Amino acid sequence: MYLPSLAELALGSRLKTLSDRFYATVDEVYRSCGAGIESRWFPLMRFLWEQGPTTVTEVAEAIGQTHSAVSQLADKLVREGLLKRRNDPADGRRCLLLLTGKGSRSLERLGPVWAAIRQGVQDSLGPESRRLLESLQACELALDEKPIAERILARHAALTQSKVEIVPFEPRLRTYFHDLNAAWLKKHFVIEPIDEQVLREPEHRVLEQGGAIFFALLGGEVIGTCALLHESAGLYELSKMAVDEAYHGLGAGRLLLQAAIAEFHRRGGQTLFLESSRRLKAALHLYERAGFVLQPTIRDGSHYARADVYMIYAPQPAPAPVRKRITRLRSPHKR
Repeated sequence: MYLPSLAELALGSRLKTLSDRFYATVDEVYRSCGAGIESRWFPLMRFLWEQGPTTVTEVAEAIGQTHSAVSQLADKLVREGLLKRRNDPADGRRCLLLLTGKGSRSLERLGPVWAAIRQGVQDSLGPESRRLLESLQACELALDEKPIAERILARHAALTQSKVEIVPFEPRLRTYFHDLNAAWLKKHFVIEPIDEQVLREPEHRVLEQGGAIFFALLGGEVIGTCALLHESAGLYELSKMAVDEAYHGLGAGRLLLQAAIAEFHRRGGQTLFLESSRRLKAALHLYERAGFVLQPTIRDGSHYARADVYMIYAPQPAPAPVRKRITRLRSPHKR
């Protein structure tokens, strides 16, 4: 499924989807049992049933909804004949919500339905039912103590001031090498057998063969990766370059490329090549700026079905500085 792959980024969406599923389930049960109420009405009606006449503000605080949302729901339930409003006898400025006779009778018949809902949820979810409720409570308490928006903005401020860091392969980063490349390949092409072999066994297919793997980190978050594959004596391939699209524009690709090239030189490599696709125009420009030269044909024995570009690293020497001749002008007042 897509949303689970987004982890924290889709937390709200996943909870919304889960909430809608539970609402729909309970509404189906209520309709089948002739309850006469809807699941979204339950918190407000149950609170009034237990607490008696109460203000909108007190209800909103108790059930964790906004004043506006509770007020709008109350208006609807008044029209349904389940609620009514009256002035507070102790303070005429306050308006109280209370159940009507119809509303009270609707709830009084729901004891067996609520018991069935509790038991049915436990039957369906098993031990996860209790853990889910405990996790929800822990999450609610944590959010009350540490407002999440403040924490996110603080993290954002720290990240915007951080620099991209390039680090070598570590076993704990193995999954990022696979996941970043797999996501990129699935979006633009397909994962070919050779890709799967390298991504599944990076230590054996890359490191033990004399290659190297690098990762780009921003504030400790892995945002990109690339590999230097050892093809044969003195021959290396730049491969498996992938940067999370959410972090494009920070220079991670350029820094990864520089790290791979520096490692190529450190190992005394003679030829460094890469295979790519003409569809990836931004990547090709990056390679050209780094010193890779487009070859007239694809590589003999090309590794990839998708490859229609073959480039070899051949940086041009920096031009010699131009010496400017300086002509001194003699002052017209001097002879």
